Amino acid sequence: MAITGFPKAFGVWYKNFERWDVSFFRQISWHWAKECIVPLGKVLRRKKVEVGQVKDITEVPIIEKISFGGIISLTDVDERKGYKGRLFWAYKNDLIYSKIRVKQGSMAIVPDRIEKLAVSAEYPVYSVKSNADTKYLELALRSKPFLGLLDGLAHGGSTKTRIPPEDFERLEIPLPPLEVQRAIVARWQAAQESARQAEEQVYKLESGVPRSVLETLGIPFYENKTLPKVFACSWSSLENWGVGYTSRAISSSKDLHESKFPLKQLGDIARVSYGIQKSPANRPGKNARPYLRVANVQKGGLNLSEIKYIEVADTEMESLRLQRGDLLVCEGNSADLVGRPAIWNDEIPNCVHQNHILKVRVNLSDAIPEFVLEYMQTLPARTYFRGRAKFTTNLASINSNDLRELPVPLPPLEVQHSILERVHASRAEIARQGERAAQIRKDAEAEVETLILGTKKL
Repeated sequence: MAITGFPKAFGVWYKNFERWDVSFFRQISWHWAKECIVPLGKVLRRKKVEVGQVKDITEVPIIEKISFGGIISLTDVDERKGYKGRLFWAYKNDLIYSKIRVKQGSMAIVPDRIEKLAVSAEYPVYSVKSNADTKYLELALRSKPFLGLLDGLAHGGSTKTRIPPEDFERLEIPLPPLEVQRAIVARWQAAQESARQAEEQVYKLESGVPRSVLETLGIPFYENKTLPKVFACSWSSLENWGVGYTSRAISSSKDLHESKFPLKQLGDIARVSYGIQKSPANRPGKNARPYLRVANVQKGGLNLSEIKYIEVADTEMESLRLQRGDLLVCEGNSADLVGRPAIWNDEIPNCVHQNHILKVRVNLSDAIPEFVLEYMQTLPARTYFRGRAKFTTNLASINSNDLRELPVPLPPLEVQHSILERVHASRAEIARQGERAAQIRKDAEAEVETLILGTKKL
């Protein structure tokens, strides 16, 4: 039976001892013929190609880190200034790993997009011998059994233990004939392509939701374009003294629009108010209340995995307590956060919100809160918020008046209901397709690991 996870405590017979080493007893039961199991030293060739003297160190692509998922990041130019220490070249299709973080998965094959990069001595560099397919090697090293084996090499529970090249090269992997390796890779790539197509379908469905809303409202739909960095326009075309607004206007994505239904300002159909401002005076005490921060308001939904508390007296709760159907709109921070909306559905009793979130309480005789939410996520509404945003260094924000003046097309309630019915049907299909894409990736990962372990044959 293949070992895919290792217990923290286990027992063995003395007669089974070949060496006194806990990690030895965590070896993987590869289901391959003995001759197919080889140490990495038979697959890799360690090398040291020193960078040497350079005129300008900022022109040298120096590694920043390898993520636990195997993604290589490079330092920026400013980080390279004044760099001290020896550097070594790694070229595309070379294997590199972090001595100190390899147990968490910090290893990677240098991708084709990187011709070469410089690494310190903390990153051993290997070329891959001709008996191994580089993609197969990457799949084998990133399989759960092998990562579990690496994790077992830690000493005393430390996550900082270095794994030197000599120890790394002694670790074993299955190395079937090249045609088998490539067949496993082909199976993996086919599954990844199926998952990519499923995810692309999800993206198309998601982009179709705001398009459907706008079409029903009789508002022209424009693709979200990359705005030009340089443009010219006549004075007569200026409706707003703002570069962002004018750029969007001339690219046919301005926020002023026509609709076959009456346009109302949001402030005419809803009450807009700020939340509570955090200060030392309202640190949580005997009247501690859960409150929402900007981090809790995600695109069209809420992330309630981390909720903080703030002191609010009983006398203030009536005006601050969130009610089902309240819309929560981000005042700002980054340009992407400006005007980002979500809806409250009484997920947490007696919850309030901070002052960087604007609360919109819709008059139910005029509009359905969910309808207003869906409109707020369309391009005209997003463009309106961007055009109204005030920018300072790295920050962008809108105020309550900007939100109140948002033009909202207002069809009869029965039309709003019909729009929401189609939106709900689309979102249900999006959820199904999303689950399908996730399952394809999960099944692909499980299958490739059984193929690498040898418990499943091609």
